[in-house]
Amino acid sequence: MTTTAHPGTNGRGTTGDRGGTRQADGRGPLGGLVWLVWRQHRLVFGVLLAAAVAGAVYCAVLRGQMAGFIDSHHIAGCSQISLVPRCADAQEAVTEFRNTYGSPLRLVEVGLVLLPALIGLFLGAPLIARELEAGTDKLVLTQSVGPLRWLAAKTGLPALIVLTATTGLSLVFSWLWQVAGDEVSGFYWYSALGFPSLGPVPVAYSLLALAVGVLAGLLLRRTVLSMGVTLAAVVVVQVALSQLRPYLLPAETAEFPNGRAGQLPDDAWKVGQGNYTRSGARLSDAPCDPSPGYETCLRQHDVAGQYMEHHPVSHHWPLAWTEAGIVLAVAAVLTVIAFRVMRRRHG
Repeated sequence: MTTTAHPGTNGRGTTGDRGGTRQADGRGPLGGLVWLVWRQHRLVFGVLLAAAVAGAVYCAVLRGQMAGFIDSHHIAGCSQISLVPRCADAQEAVTEFRNTYGSPLRLVEVGLVLLPALIGLFLGAPLIARELEAGTDKLVLTQSVGPLRWLAAKTGLPALIVLTATTGLSLVFSWLWQVAGDEVSGFYWYSALGFPSLGPVPVAYSLLALAVGVLAGLLLRRTVLSMGVTLAAVVVVQVALSQLRPYLLPAETAEFPNGRAGQLPDDAWKVGQGNYTRSGARLSDAPCDPSPGYETCLRQHDVAGQYMEHHPVSHHWPLAWTEAGIVLAVAAVLTVIAFRVMRRRHG
């Protein structure tokens, strides 16, 4: 980034005016920085916004096609193996639906899951690291805007654009999911790709990836190194929270006495199972193996039935908002640390 002194301007980019001084191009110090950040990163911003618009249009078209198929074949809420009477003859239609629309739906899911890492890699990490590596931050910090305002402008506009793009895309995909998700597609809300691509979760992870990239660039001061660290950190956080996810909300328990087949709804997320005794004690490990003496073994261990711990579909949004809240809290902490680092270095 370079600045050019024009006739009539002083060394700080202001121009004389009979009524006083003002920033070049009629902008205040912070407004001029925001404009500068846009100019510097408009290509990445443009790609992100264009991708969000293209993805939203694709989801809208796909929703229309899926809804038409489901309505014409009367398979709403049907799965390939369903206990619902009206779905008894729908297996062939459900299979055709999955063969036709499974890959496009999976493509959108994968894109939303990868989006935070891509944002951190190509926007967050280079945002500050490139300036520090090239030394252009020193030029900016000699102007009338202080280091904290510079960092606010460098992070505020990208955060707004990331928030806008990911929120819009997530809303459209959630709208698509209302028609095609869960039973009919076989892509359930709790799956490894379904959960992090729905609702506030991809938005929160995208903002976290941006914050991770900014802090990494500020601390490491090398673009490529910051990109690698950002990618690794985002992946680690996503994997760690996916393991923590089942415990963010207390699971419900369904009990099935001996002689009664245990069957949860198709859209229920089973997170644990075992046997329970007549006294109410739970045995997480099956005490008996299927064998000719199975019933006798159950009586010997006083087993009264089987239990299944699960999250019903009604837990989806509470779980999603809880995870998103945790991720946003981490992003906020990292942002505060970045500003403290900047203040310590430049006062």
